[in-house]
Amino acid sequence: MLPRDIRIDDYDYQLPADRIAKFPLEQRDQSKLLVFNQGRLSQDIFRNIPAYIDPGSLLVFNNSRVIPARLFFFKDTGARIEIFLLEPIDPPDYQVMFSSKSPVVWRCLVGNLKKWKEGSLKKTLSYQGKELVLEARLLENNSSWQSIEFQWQDNNESFMDLLENSGKTPIPPYLNREPVEKDKDWYQTVYSRIEGSVAAPTAGLHFTNEVLADLTKRDIRTQEITLHVGAGTFQPVKSGLINQHPMHTEHFVLTKTLLKVLIENENTLVAVGTTTVRTLESIYWLGVKAYRKELGQKQQLHVNQWDGYDQVNLNMKEALKALYLWIENTGKDNLFASTAMMIVPGYTFRMTGKMITNFHQPRSTLLLLISAFIGEKWRDVYDFALNNKFRFLSYGDSSILIPDS
Repeated sequence: MLPRDIRIDDYDYQLPADRIAKFPLEQRDQSKLLVFNQGRLSQDIFRNIPAYIDPGSLLVFNNSRVIPARLFFFKDTGARIEIFLLEPIDPPDYQVMFSSKSPVVWRCLVGNLKKWKEGSLKKTLSYQGKELVLEARLLENNSSWQSIEFQWQDNNESFMDLLENSGKTPIPPYLNREPVEKDKDWYQTVYSRIEGSVAAPTAGLHFTNEVLADLTKRDIRTQEITLHVGAGTFQPVKSGLINQHPMHTEHFVLTKTLLKVLIENENTLVAVGTTTVRTLESIYWLGVKAYRKELGQKQQLHVNQWDGYDQVNLNMKEALKALYLWIENTGKDNLFASTAMMIVPGYTFRMTGKMITNFHQPRSTLLLLISAFIGEKWRDVYDFALNNKFRFLSYGDSSILIPDS
């Protein structure tokens, strides 16, 4: 049943500017940890997170790695043009894109676009002792994004080589500061591996190798997924009613290996971050489509904004097995999928038992997801965090949310 009368005004709270963490703690796992355990609230430090996860549980991470997605060009007039990479168009595959040594096309956001009416933009880079020229050409200007072609004259270097050399870390706009050199490491999880995100899956920023080792000692298993976090994660809700808000699309990788692990899992799934939650729940709904024979061999694997509100009586294993068989019939091991699913109060979680997450902006789709997970008690959680001087947003502190059974 579609959510109809959910008002964004009901998901607001006062967040003082000084509670937004502009920089992370030097020691990641010393961040505060808010523990919400079936309505009971307490606090600890993140280093002790393994104590709140039952042995045998499966902890699921998003291993996407943030790319240096901000590129700055200067016109002859001195005007600065910022090009923010959103997602690849040609080639559309992230890994093929990054290894490409010929011109590529991206969907982008262009800052100061009014100053770039025609022609191409060029910047000279110094790379491995030689000079390279990176050129940007505007192909198409839509109302909400621009299509940009990038080319360079040296076909010995990949697009990622140039990006690593000239791009800046895309730290969140609400930090109100320019990125510093340390952001390159701060704004990555220690387990990030697959390039593609333009915003970090920030719930994972608190993990250290020591915490990961402690999880293993407690017989807590881990599994990685890959969802590339898009800039839409910061998109404000502008409509008064939630059902009028267009949810952004993000891309993830669906593998037979992941499905096999999830099918064989008999214990609680603990999702690290809202991006992981969104991916896991989307996988269930792809399974529903496979079970209903709604997936054609050439059909794009996509979950629509309100697919998750269908009335369906299908358990997790049934859905995942149907999806596994469908992928097996394609003859492939890995497939690309996308999701525009919006999780709001009224949603029934099919995959996620516990969630580790940071504290989110007022009036955001992420706060709606939290409310869907623990109900109206989200207000108690955020009041507790504010009253106990927790640090908020991407570089802030963390929480583990354990809803009523």
